[in-house]
Amino acid sequence: MFSWLGKQGGGRERGGGTDVVQTVTGGLRDLYLRKLLPLEEHYRFHDFHSPALEEADFENKPMVLLVGQYSTGKTTFIRYLLEQDFPGMRIGPEPTTDSFIAVMYGDSEGNVPGNALVVDPKKPFRKLSRFGNAFLNSVKALARFVGEIVLFSVLHKLHLRKGGYDFCQVLQWFAERVDRIILLFDAHKLDISDEFSEAIKSFRGQDDKIRVVLNKADQVDTQQLMRVYGALMWSLGKVINTPEVLRVYIGSFWSNPLRNTENRRLFEAEAQDLFKDIQGLPQKAAVRKLNDLIKRARLAKVHAYIISYLKKEMPSVFGKENKKKELISRLPEIYIQLQREYHISSGDFPEVKKMQELLENYDFTKFHSLKPKLIEAVDNMLANKIASLMNLIRQEESNMPTEIVHGGAFDGTMAGPFGHGYGEGAKEGADEEEWVVAKDKPAYDEIFYTLSPINGKISGISAKKEMVTSKLPNSVLGKIWKLADCDGDGMLDDEEFALAKHLIKIKLDGYELPGTLPSHLVPPSHRKPFQTAE
Repeated sequence: MFSWLGKQGGGRERGGGTDVVQTVTGGLRDLYLRKLLPLEEHYRFHDFHSPALEEADFENKPMVLLVGQYSTGKTTFIRYLLEQDFPGMRIGPEPTTDSFIAVMYGDSEGNVPGNALVVDPKKPFRKLSRFGNAFLNSVKALARFVGEIVLFSVLHKLHLRKGGYDFCQVLQWFAERVDRIILLFDAHKLDISDEFSEAIKSFRGQDDKIRVVLNKADQVDTQQLMRVYGALMWSLGKVINTPEVLRVYIGSFWSNPLRNTENRRLFEAEAQDLFKDIQGLPQKAAVRKLNDLIKRARLAKVHAYIISYLKKEMPSVFGKENKKKELISRLPEIYIQLQREYHISSGDFPEVKKMQELLENYDFTKFHSLKPKLIEAVDNMLANKIASLMNLIRQEESNMPTEIVHGGAFDGTMAGPFGHGYGEGAKEGADEEEWVVAKDKPAYDEIFYTLSPINGKISGISAKKEMVTSKLPNSVLGKIWKLADCDGDGMLDDEEFALAKHLIKIKLDGYELPGTLPSHLVPPSHRKPFQTAE
């Protein structure tokens, strides 16, 4: 298993120390309760959009929502990350599961049914009870706990279908609270069903959280993979209306041997990028919660304007029902009018059709008129209070370790000979006694002596004539020159020239150049005595 680790190995600072995480979380909670919640309650925001936030919503650990059609490798993906089986796991080509499953880390296993999960006040799932027993019967938590702290949670739907509850509303509820949404696709099954399309559309407004995983990519060759990737982006473009291109991670996320190894290096690099993205979630959790609170506040303000406008337009005595129908039908025009009056972006308004359907069930005369003080309180929160919290969040991020997700597949990519990039590029030869450039030095020496060295060295002009034949841009060649000129005399001896050629080869092979020259690449004649002794 693996876990999110906080400061001091996952614990909180005690005693006289200041708990930065608790301060930021407490600040967000306090702002919500004092500034935003009164506005939400006054205009029945919770009935139209999202339930009120609770303590657990601010204290919860990062969560990842994994969604995909059947047989795309969701359960296998979870097992790949955990590197162990979990209770109730079943893998097969057919739809093997039709439930929401929460997998959490801890030191003891347990299986918690949905009805029990939603009554726990320390878990952020209490508001799921509004979706009824049909949904709760399809929820279970495969939990491992450390005390009462949930350190990691993955929630995913294994088989997309409706069954007695509004599936898209459930997904929307999760999307508003998770840190990352991963859409999983099979390289052989790129078609997006109507139901899956609806599910993806329910993530509207949360596009920044979405990532895509193209799984089982080892089952196609390079040419086919290029076509598959293009087809996937074309399909996604029809259901995700955003100008930004989604980040797609390509690979084969299971522990079996690769069927096609020609893209092994690509798969390793993509897996590493995905791991880094997940590892960065705890560090960005406070920013995510702050961002979600800001989005919620903007929507609550717009909702208040809509509700108060409908209240204002209603007659006091006769014709209420006809006026209600007229206002609902004119809702798109009302949106435009409110945009102009209050200078609001169209993207801040809720979906027209959904709002029209919800308004059918309410008596507009019972709505409240606009209360400027409630709006001003939220405006003050957005304009002033948020800025102070951002400073606390920066302090929190600077104090957190860079790698705070450990265990499972993450440990296998951090160190050792099978770590990503080990023994490749500039890291080649790091664990060898002989200078790695020496094997190619005879060939480099032949070129060196054709450049007419003087006193065993060639000038910068002579070196440039040879180095530009690589066709690398001057900015890259300038960095290579700086790394290779170990003594900084503006000339290269035979070892420095060989090093420059080696660095050029590294770049041409597609690897990045090091920021500073690693000790194992320093030419033997330029090494200090203590380096040689070591």
